[in-house]
Amino acid sequence: MASIAVYSVKGGVGKTTLAVNLAWVAASVSRRKTLLWDLDASNGSGFLLGVDPRKKRSADSIFADGSAPARLIRHTDYTGLHLLPADESIRALDRQLDRMGKKKRLAKLTEGLAKTYDRIIFDCPPVLNELSAQIIRAADLVIVPLPPSPLSARAFEVVVEEVRGQGKGHPPILPVLSMLDLRRSLHKAAREANPKWPAIPLASAVEQCAVERRPVGAFAPRSPAARAIAQLWTAIERKLASK
Repeated sequence: MASIAVYSVKGGVGKTTLAVNLAWVAASVSRRKTLLWDLDASNGSGFLLGVDPRKKRSADSIFADGSAPARLIRHTDYTGLHLLPADESIRALDRQLDRMGKKKRLAKLTEGLAKTYDRIIFDCPPVLNELSAQIIRAADLVIVPLPPSPLSARAFEVVVEEVRGQGKGHPPILPVLSMLDLRRSLHKAAREANPKWPAIPLASAVEQCAVERRPVGAFAPRSPAARAIAQLWTAIERKLASK
């Protein structure tokens, strides 16, 4: 089993959309049994997968009282892809984890799911706190989506500092140029400066995910965006294999 965090300290970078699409490729193309674990209280992953939230708010219970994550896991419309959804209860999860004093609580929960899943993908909130530290400790790889902009570059530096701050055993980082539009000079310059980074184009198909409530590969499999996401997943698998 390998766990992958899609993480940024900056919002609006396409993090949730990327996490959902990577999880779909992992399950539907690579045939990996995959769990998408939403740790952002907005439950964006659930929305994009067409999984409506339950009325009871209990996503934080597996951290607080040791409840089995399996009871909260939801099936999706896609074979091999399950969702551990978020809800409003995890808005205070950072403080809860801090009070508990268990620095590897999330990592322990992840280890318990390894018997069931080949890949676990964390859709992370844009925060820098105890929760983000626990996510990094639990991850085998950190994916950082970066729209080409000075603010995104600064956000990437913050993520690098946070990950490396976890010590010698920290997970590798894979930056991804997201929302890339090569007609723009700033975007073109970013691509030329980082030619080996995976890139996801700015595309209407990606934007349509929120309308369709489906991953790009499920409704536009031949689109440039779907191909780029599949290529990114190949790069992720190679990165994991080289660890």
